[in-house]
Amino acid sequence: MGALDGLKVLDFSTLLPGPFATLMLADMGAEVLKVSSKGKADIVIDYPPFIEGTEISVNQAWLGRNKKTISLNLKEPQSVEIIKKLIMEYDILMEQFRPGVMEKLGLGYETLKAVNPRLIYCSLTGYGQTGPLKMRAGHDINYLARSGNMEQAGRKSTGPVLTNMQVADVAVGSMNSVIGILAAVYYRNNTGRGQWVDVSMYDGLIPFNSMDGAAFLATGKEPEREGERLNGGCIYDFYETRDGRYLSVGCLEPQFWKNFCLCIGRAEYIEGTVWPENIREVKEDIKQIIKGKTLQEWERIFEGKDVCAEPVLNLEEALIKDEQLKERQMVVEVEVPLSKGKKVRQLGTAVKLSECPIEYGYGGYPIGYHTVEVMRKLGFTPEQIEAMNKKGIFR
Repeated sequence: MGALDGLKVLDFSTLLPGPFATLMLADMGAEVLKVSSKGKADIVIDYPPFIEGTEISVNQAWLGRNKKTISLNLKEPQSVEIIKKLIMEYDILMEQFRPGVMEKLGLGYETLKAVNPRLIYCSLTGYGQTGPLKMRAGHDINYLARSGNMEQAGRKSTGPVLTNMQVADVAVGSMNSVIGILAAVYYRNNTGRGQWVDVSMYDGLIPFNSMDGAAFLATGKEPEREGERLNGGCIYDFYETRDGRYLSVGCLEPQFWKNFCLCIGRAEYIEGTVWPENIREVKEDIKQIIKGKTLQEWERIFEGKDVCAEPVLNLEEALIKDEQLKERQMVVEVEVPLSKGKKVRQLGTAVKLSECPIEYGYGGYPIGYHTVEVMRKLGFTPEQIEAMNKKGIFR
């Protein structure tokens, strides 16, 4: 029995944030039914590479893991009626359209709430359901830019620096959606009432300003790029090694700083702390010291020394070779449906539960694979299903 066994989720989301949120729910035992349109492109699941011998991309196999999928043309009135039948059973709904789109389709919160008052309806958008920016298009980079985080990130010489990860999408959008949905489930268990969960990726990035943001609100002082404790203003930073690799140094606390200084042969720096008055001079010296050895040599020097220094790993080193991630089962093998037993390695779910561990049942199915099965469960006859298919309901 999974932790979320009994929860049933109807997922209308696309791209990465919503699908990753429902992936976490599915991995923890929720029954997720993905509603898609075969005629609508999705730049995430349509993105190569594809699994050899199949028409399923690696993203589709990953984000569709442990989910079922149906295809509906939501512009058809009969599709709306099908959704109203489904929410009597799948009483948690996840959507990622711009504000007002679901209402125009006849699937807005108030409309569906009238059908099932227990409905939990999660809307994940860039800027939320209210405010002057609510209709604005955006992507991860845009939310990061507006949130204030990028003004203090990067280097003085280059400005903000891109990271090849979706901070707003996953760390904010996906995670806050899961938190919001589960909070609403707890409330519903106590009261019997559902509610609308409004998740904004822009909102969620504001607390990511963390200590510098809190300090600014209290003092009015803007943080400076490469001028603060965590953005390169002190020794806490990345350092290039002799072989062109990089080492992260995070020895903020006195005991870690002391150990680091001893390891690099600079005991005289201990008293000055990780943020000495002559930071530029000390940091330049440390850069040259680190550059004098290869990454592997530094790993051997720091091994077991408690210094908070770690190598910048590539994906092969992190996902395939790292013994810590192997032990934590963060890369798993999942069977690809309709592939005659072919298995694919995927990113695992980070939550570890002792009583009901995560189960990785199967990879993502082709879009709409379970449409007929779901329609039959709703009580439609084979003749009715065929008629709906001819009408384009399942496009």
